[in-house]
Amino acid sequence: MANPSSPNGKKVSARVAVVAAGVVSPLGFGLGETLESLRKARDCVSPVTRFSVAQCRCRTAGQIPDDRLLASQGEGIRGHRLHRASHMMIQALREVVTQESQFKPELTVIGTTSGGMSYGEHYYRSLRQAEKLRHAPTWIANYPAQKPVIDAQQAFGISAPCQVIANACASGTNAIGHAFECVRSGRYQRVLAGGYDAISEMVFVGFDSLQASTPEKCRPFDRHRTGMVLGEGAAILALENLESAQQRGAPVLAEIVGYGISTDNFHITQPDPTGVGARQAMERALQSAHVLANEVDYINAHGTATVFNDAAEGKAISELFNGVPVSSTKSMMGHSLGAAGAVEAVFCLLALQHQFLPSNINFSASDDDLDLNIVANETRPAVLRTVLSNSFGFGGTNASILMGKFQA
Repeated sequence: MANPSSPNGKKVSARVAVVAAGVVSPLGFGLGETLESLRKARDCVSPVTRFSVAQCRCRTAGQIPDDRLLASQGEGIRGHRLHRASHMMIQALREVVTQESQFKPELTVIGTTSGGMSYGEHYYRSLRQAEKLRHAPTWIANYPAQKPVIDAQQAFGISAPCQVIANACASGTNAIGHAFECVRSGRYQRVLAGGYDAISEMVFVGFDSLQASTPEKCRPFDRHRTGMVLGEGAAILALENLESAQQRGAPVLAEIVGYGISTDNFHITQPDPTGVGARQAMERALQSAHVLANEVDYINAHGTATVFNDAAEGKAISELFNGVPVSSTKSMMGHSLGAAGAVEAVFCLLALQHQFLPSNINFSASDDDLDLNIVANETRPAVLRTVLSNSFGFGGTNASILMGKFQA
């Protein structure tokens, strides 16, 4: 459908509704369990059990229990051959389809970083150790990043074209932002968007080797923060042209109203310490939405609890916003990398729907160099109309989306 025009001939951007959402993460399976965990400010980080961490500094992560994840998919040979990431995507998409069975996507956009990385590890180790390669076909078939997306679509008879965005830890937010632009432009009416990532040993050990991970609690924006913990999960949002959604009587959970990106090119693993990249992404999201900084009611920060990230992001937030409540929900479930932006978008959706501020747990003391209004340790009721979600990744890639409470 062509982009509509106003009487003066200028193009009019379509409003973009969120009509359904699905999520699986350490906080729970589905919107209901996730909401309960957010409200109770649960610490869902636990000792790593999937592989040995005996030689690592960090020994904890936010994990989705295998027994429940695999049991939810039922029995069958094919199900047992799929990677955990595929099961996560199937779980998230099942919730979307259950909520909105009439939603027929024209495009699917998913962000991720690692695909079936753990199967790649198995294959490489078998080659190096001259072991039998009986399972090699399964390992290789499940390694590509698009495989979990294809598996999820196939499970529900969806054949929409699929785009995978791999842009470090901004991937999930980039996917939602790109899908938002696709619908707002009028080129598409309905797009599935989200992200996934599953914990793998190589990624875990890699962050530990960089000394970015903490042997303690994850404490975003705290003076005593010592690093991040990893997490995992998947989340999918169904985005639709608002007029189309209303015409067919679909529920409108919220609206995506703005999207901003930047790349600061400062360092491969560190953000520009001035916070210029983060600030540009947030400013561009505001401009995209035609929203002023003082109209934002809550910020779900990237907030990895690493010294450099929190300092740069905190500086950008304090310069651009005046006392807006801020929290990093990574304190509760860890950093799910390419999935983080999508999972945290669902957190923002729930915050808008139920009018509360998710908490930044494990917080004890403000950083002397940061002037932030941290939602410390407990959720708070609040009147929320517009919320901002940040995702910033290696290589200085930055993305922000603005989500608004639906108003007819």
